[in-house]
Amino acid sequence: MTVEYGGKNIYGATIGIMMLDTQFPRIKGDIANATTWQFPVQYRIVKGASPDLVVRHKAKGLLDKFIFAAKDLIDHGADALTTNCGFLSLIQDEVRTAVGVPVATSSLLQVPMVNAMLGGDLRAAILTISKAHLTEEHLRCAGVPIDTPIGGTDGGEFSKVILDDLPEMDFEKCRAEHIDASADLVRNNNNIGAIVLECTNMAPYAADIRKVTQVPIYSIYSLICWLQAGTAPRRFEHKLEDPRFSFANS
Repeated sequence: MTVEYGGKNIYGATIGIMMLDTQFPRIKGDIANATTWQFPVQYRIVKGASPDLVVRHKAKGLLDKFIFAAKDLIDHGADALTTNCGFLSLIQDEVRTAVGVPVATSSLLQVPMVNAMLGGDLRAAILTISKAHLTEEHLRCAGVPIDTPIGGTDGGEFSKVILDDLPEMDFEKCRAEHIDASADLVRNNNNIGAIVLECTNMAPYAADIRKVTQVPIYSIYSLICWLQAGTAPRRFEHKLEDPRFSFANS
């Protein structure tokens, strides 16, 4: 007899994503484009959480709204939570303390793990949407070494459209900006062994960044796939072969 256990309203979508309140366009590869994922995810929009407020003003006054969204996602079956802005590392401790499931508010949480994997004196660097606003406090909340090399797309099409939440974006221009910014990051800093993309909207450009820098690239996509692997481990089916036809016995 096979016993199935209940306790949820919704099954099969174990990753919950707390979303900023935005209008800018999103291509495949972006966290908020549902076709990015090869597994179901759940979204909750945190009303009033604009990119400007979260990035330029440290998400002031939004903590309770994010905790409410987190608990609502859990009530609807989510087993692990994330957000769509790396600057929300500032609320990592508060949100994880308020809920009973794994929480990764920021892609930056990958930096310590990546550093632990790199050999010799190599270290991870960060590419961010706004180097001007990524503070030591953001780094500390994610467990990131304060001397981590940081590059940014500040002032370009990508940063302007997202931070000002504009309705149109030139994605080819954004691609060129990411290639240039990442190349500069590696050229201007020694011993970079990998890059972690802070901004969740950078994932569509990860392959291009990898090609130009020749180092591993980690993004919100890699983080969420890792979370998914824990909440819904792949089941490997094993069929016992008839020993008469086993290659080992031939």
